[in-house]
Amino acid sequence: MLSKKDFKKINDYLWEIPKSFRSDMRVPARIYASEKMLENIFRDESIHQLINGTTLPGIVKYGIVMPDCHEGYSVPIGFVGAIKIPEGIISPGACGFDINCGMKLLKSDYSEKDIKPHLENLASAIQREVPSGLGRGRKVKLSIEEIDRILEGGAKHLVEKGYGVLEDVENCEAGGRLDWADVSTVSERAKMRGRDQVGTLGSGNHFLEIQKAEEIFDEKVAKVFGLFKDQIVIMIHTGSRGLGHQVCTDYLRTMIPAMQRYGIKVPDREFACCPFSSPEGKRYFAAMAAAANYAWANRQMIAYFIRKAWKDVLGGEKASSLKALYDVAHNIIKKEKYVIDGKEIEVAVHRKGATRAFPPQHLEIPERYKEVGQPTILPGTMGTASYVMVGTEQGKEAFYSTAHGAGRAMSRRQATRTISGQEVVNQLKQKGIIIKCRSFRGISEEAPLAYKDVDKVVEVVHNAGLSKKVAKLVPLAVIKGE
Repeated sequence: MLSKKDFKKINDYLWEIPKSFRSDMRVPARIYASEKMLENIFRDESIHQLINGTTLPGIVKYGIVMPDCHEGYSVPIGFVGAIKIPEGIISPGACGFDINCGMKLLKSDYSEKDIKPHLENLASAIQREVPSGLGRGRKVKLSIEEIDRILEGGAKHLVEKGYGVLEDVENCEAGGRLDWADVSTVSERAKMRGRDQVGTLGSGNHFLEIQKAEEIFDEKVAKVFGLFKDQIVIMIHTGSRGLGHQVCTDYLRTMIPAMQRYGIKVPDREFACCPFSSPEGKRYFAAMAAAANYAWANRQMIAYFIRKAWKDVLGGEKASSLKALYDVAHNIIKKEKYVIDGKEIEVAVHRKGATRAFPPQHLEIPERYKEVGQPTILPGTMGTASYVMVGTEQGKEAFYSTAHGAGRAMSRRQATRTISGQEVVNQLKQKGIIIKCRSFRGISEEAPLAYKDVDKVVEVVHNAGLSKKVAKLVPLAVIKGE
């Protein structure tokens, strides 16, 4: 039975379970957490799942979880694992079902006092423009041919069609498109599920929020990012919807029986995987990239409709100037190079509920941010703060990765038993926060008490050097799915 005494303390915010803990571990397991947070992590299976993750063939250095970690499918949410290419494996479960679930932040020229009289109308207009909820799509279904173009072109394709501006893709991870995507690797069923969901929010923990910048921690970086105190911003949190879920499901079904052919043994069939260089591995990597492109296109289309609502309510030239600060994934697999044991090698970094956080001068971040580092977006939950942070060189210890949110503290079922959706809405109203929702059940599942304290998660991230605080954002209006 795992206990706190099995952890070696690296520093106040980093703990390690040595490789000797279990005979099948290939690398140590590391967790970023304060001592108090570490004690609470034993409430679910996340540490056990992390240890299982360290057994994946080809994993190097160590398996990692972020302070917002919680139990998930196969590895925990918050997992980072670098798998050596080409010898290692690729695992759909270590990317997640919602491929390229991620964050997009739009910034305005307005302060809170400018927007306050229009807030209710603005939230209602955004809710009308952006369908939300389980299975809810747009009225117009795209053709399979157009879905293929989105799977290949991502956000870039939509911008070229007029649903945005060049700056949108410049301020987006990978320019909003992974070029190794192959539409032939995505099933017809997955494509059908995606036909009416480009520009839709979905359900669960996905949301849109109108927020204000309550506090600026780093004036220099904030200026480069275009952030100022009391500024109005809009945060988008969603992913690849039913299409991405189907891609993951399809390849789990392929890989579970294929593992036997490749002689791969894993602690749980949820860890289904195949060699990265195998036909199955290559096809999944290409399909994952296509689903990631779909997610970037989804967030881009949502931004387009938010801008439409913004202009309809506020009018005027200034009202149409919502600009993208950044768009970043937190469920994705990417090829990256790191020095391991004195030698630079290529690895497939599996980030599941973890955000990349590249440092200043990194080649893969926009020129305008090179001097300070890559923006990262760490959302809270309804009624709590969110944060804009920035990547650091110190983050190399975690393969330049950082936390992706607050992280669940209780299951959805437990949350619905603990508090009603109406109670949550009433509590938010008392704080002056407008909430737009289609289901009280969905609200109770995502209640703030169901999540960890985002401020404490951010303190660990900041003090551990994974990324540094730039601005604290607080919600003024929340638009949720079911």
